Amino acid sequence: MEGIKNTSTEEFVSVDLNDFFDKPEEINDQDAEIEALSPHQKEMYDHIISVAKTVDPVKYEVFEERMRDLQKLAESIANFPSLLERHNLSGGERTPQSLIDSLIKHQPEGDITLQLPSKATLGKGFLVAKIHTFSSLYKFAKSIKQPDAVWQELQQETITLMCSLLAEDVYLNLLHDPAIPLEFKQELAMRLLLLWEHRTDQNVSDIAPTLLKIWTARRKLAPAFGTMMGTSELLMLSMQLDDQWTTFMKAKLGDTGVSQAMEEFLFGISHEQILQLKEILKTKGIPAIGRDEVSNFLGVHIKADAGLDYRDFYSLYTVRRDNARVRERMHLPGPHKTIEDYFIQFVMEQEKEKQNNDSFAK
Repeated sequence: MEGIKNTSTEEFVSVDLNDFFDKPEEINDQDAEIEALSPHQKEMYDHIISVAKTVDPVKYEVFEERMRDLQKLAESIANFPSLLERHNLSGGERTPQSLIDSLIKHQPEGDITLQLPSKATLGKGFLVAKIHTFSSLYKFAKSIKQPDAVWQELQQETITLMCSLLAEDVYLNLLHDPAIPLEFKQELAMRLLLLWEHRTDQNVSDIAPTLLKIWTARRKLAPAFGTMMGTSELLMLSMQLDDQWTTFMKAKLGDTGVSQAMEEFLFGISHEQILQLKEILKTKGIPAIGRDEVSNFLGVHIKADAGLDYRDFYSLYTVRRDNARVRERMHLPGPHKTIEDYFIQFVMEQEKEKQNNDSFAK
């Protein structure tokens, strides 16, 4: 088996995937195809489409056509070789193990689109189309005054799908982190393969409600852009959320990278802009300003606030993600990860610890 680089010794050591998974070379998966809709999504869709057929036949036809397109996309992607099986391709034999090895060992700088399997790239487009579809269903349900529970469920599903898109970035970011242990990278790579194969991730589905709560709570806060400490805001944010987030805050907020990443998320501006604004306010002797004044003081347009639209959520995440990548590549001060990176890594570590404790108990 091909070796895997050990970052601490700069030597290649053999790692047996059996230590992590039941079947290293071919993962037994009876339903390896991407499904256009999960059973729960189909239930939501069937309900709203039955209402649309009665109240708005034109919209009904639009939604049905969109669903047919999604089904065709899913079927086309399913025709590509499974990432969970052994295949003899033009470039040689490919197995789940070889894909995992490649993901761990080869992390080039710059965009890696051309380094990824075709199924991963096509599946990402399918996921984006699905996100837009559920967003349209959510807006329609709200416009025709469906019960709150109906449109809120559609909104939650849209955010969950968006979080799957976000999780793909997070997993790739974490695979690039030399400080992360090899065993953890094995699990990250495996999660990526499963995400690419199915375009679903139960772990992301579990985390998505917390991420939505964080985003919603952040929008309700009014940080005082003065000391830029945000202590009271962080306290309020944690009090409004679940135990998982509170545990994360208590365990990790003392880490410089986490606190800096949290500042960026909370204030909606980059680490560099935060430092610049601190200095400006200190020089001018101004104790605090509001969000709407930030652009004037920095001299550039800053979108320091955003709505609940999933596009705002993802867009501002990608800004922080790209800034973090540049700092990491250029060895610049400031957070080298986003708060989403830190949070998802923490949740995975907690899950792994629980699994180890359960195994030990047996």
